[in-house]
Amino acid sequence: MRRPKTRIAAAPRERFDAAGRRVLLVCVAGGFTTLLDQSVLNTSIPALRESLHAQPAHLQWIVAGYSLAFGLALIPGGRLGDVRGRKWLFVTGLALFTLVSLVSATATAPEVLIAARLLQGVGAGLVNSQMIGTLQDVFDGQLRARALGMYAVTGGLAFALGPPIGGAVLAAAGPEHGWRLTFLLNVPFGLATVALAVRHLPRPRPSARHADLDLVGLLLVAALTLALMLPFVQPPGWTGWLAFVAVAVLLLGALAWWQRRYARSGGHPLIHPALTRSAPYALGTVTAMAQFGSSLAAGLVLTMFLQDGLGLSPMGAALVALPSAVAMGVASALAWRVVQRFGRRTVTAGMTGSALVMLASGLVAHWAPAAVLPWLLALLQLFGGASIGVMGATNQAYVLRHAPAEAAGVSGAILQMAQRIAAAVAVSALSGVYLRQTAGGGDHRSAYLATSAVCAAVAALAVLASVFAGRRAAREAAGEPVAVSRGRTAVR
Repeated sequence: MRRPKTRIAAAPRERFDAAGRRVLLVCVAGGFTTLLDQSVLNTSIPALRESLHAQPAHLQWIVAGYSLAFGLALIPGGRLGDVRGRKWLFVTGLALFTLVSLVSATATAPEVLIAARLLQGVGAGLVNSQMIGTLQDVFDGQLRARALGMYAVTGGLAFALGPPIGGAVLAAAGPEHGWRLTFLLNVPFGLATVALAVRHLPRPRPSARHADLDLVGLLLVAALTLALMLPFVQPPGWTGWLAFVAVAVLLLGALAWWQRRYARSGGHPLIHPALTRSAPYALGTVTAMAQFGSSLAAGLVLTMFLQDGLGLSPMGAALVALPSAVAMGVASALAWRVVQRFGRRTVTAGMTGSALVMLASGLVAHWAPAAVLPWLLALLQLFGGASIGVMGATNQAYVLRHAPAEAAGVSGAILQMAQRIAAAVAVSALSGVYLRQTAGGGDHRSAYLATSAVCAAVAALAVLASVFAGRRAAREAAGEPVAVSRGRTAVR
């Protein structure tokens, strides 16, 4: 006689209460507003360049300066939020971001727009650092994991939806006024989110702890990033390149020395020592940096190629990018089901697909006839969006899971800062390569192939980092019992 199967009841899924849903809505709205800004701007770059008579160096600072300021504001913003409370820092950062968006929209010189973009980045970094902290303060356990996952998915969707939205605005308003309207899009979103934040974010609960910001460490990181960016903004000769490399090496050594010295003196260094000792966290962060930098740079260069090289309208360029947005949204929603089946290999597979799509895009753009090229690139964007969608939030979950307990609070901010700094360097470098190769009537197809190959190589670095991170995580899991720490869901 067959024995009946025993069914094991699944654990009930926790649900957000009404107050939690309102807090989550505010955080998602703030993240969407600040993260949408850069991807919308990519579509407007050719129109902006003509309107302001901007030089390649101006364009690189307009795009990369935002990411740089965003990344550098995250750590001090998070530390101040820990000490002073998060609500009014969130409101202040978003108000600054919204106000400076008006300055960007009315700029009449590229230098004014560069300064405005730097201030926008500071505001966005201040907002996003409070969002991460707020989600960790308000939610625990499964709900915290779900809230952080929704924040990551929102960022991916904002990145993917930016080009179609920007293209639609430019098509409706024309290039002269359209690029200005892309900045004005931030204003209604920003004002509405400020009103929601004032009403629904929890009251500040300041701590009595000292605000230990490690300003020296932050300045060294900023100087190191500039040393990596500047050679691509203003290319020097061979001796200049050697000088920049030497400065970067010295700054890196100084940063490592200072972090050790600051920790020994009892301070809280910018990069917590425990984070550098966790190989899965460090390698996962490298994966995220390479993915984020290569994706942003590839998206920007594709937009310039479609408009400058193929002569498409902003709306036409946006339609080519639209399949990426759709695929990313669907893949992000289904990512956790894929993870349950394939585990950490999902990150490696998604990153491999992204690298192959970048390389294939360059090859197709170089050889395919112009009549079918937009269709082929749109098809490749579909696969690229699906690849990024399935691995973006998944990699973040794995990275934060392996953050040591003593650095749990700062681990998310470090991850975001690393991604933004990688984006600043990648965007300035690859846009500079493309703009200079096409200056004076250069071949757009060859320039796009060259930049796509570099993006694919950076993405391949993410694949290698993901493979090594998986191996180290597996070794750690084999050598110690599996546990789920408070506020973090184990992902296998």
